[in-house]
Amino acid sequence: MHPLEIFKFCPKCGSEKFVESSASSKKCAQCGFEFYKSPAPGVAALVFNDAGEMLVLRRAKEPAAGSWDLPGGFVEIGETAEEAVVREVKEETGLDVAVEKYLFSLPNQYIYSGMEVAPLDLFFCCRIKNDAPICLDKSENSALSFVAPQDLKVEDFGLPSIRKGLSKILHKNI
Repeated sequence: MHPLEIFKFCPKCGSEKFVESSASSKKCAQCGFEFYKSPAPGVAALVFNDAGEMLVLRRAKEPAAGSWDLPGGFVEIGETAEEAVVREVKEETGLDVAVEKYLFSLPNQYIYSGMEVAPLDLFFCCRIKNDAPICLDKSENSALSFVAPQDLKVEDFGLPSIRKGLSKILHKNI
């Protein structure tokens, strides 16, 4: 379900006169409040070990539970994308990483909690800063592995933007 379909009443005044104003907004005819649905910024980390293998995680929850993924998540309010990717890798794996390079962005779309979510995923190449032990956060991911890029199967990754991003990376289209 599109997010704007879920909101039936104006979140500011409670009026039922909360109607579509554009393809990405609704406006209240009573108080004038306008709500825009914009993409939510997300980050994805390409983390390589000294052997040139890429870190991949197996998703423990929906969307795409059971499929492979890259470390990452949503950017929090007041945080840069670079800070978010470092935080997300640390939260999911215990690893401290440094951002080496911003690569590209890709739109994504999936259903979460019954609502269509539209992240804009920012891809970063990161390096491991130290030899800290890996500590997998089992609430988000059920497994992790370092895989040689030539052994990665894009179809094993569940989220559309991650599949497309890996295809770009593996085919050197960046």
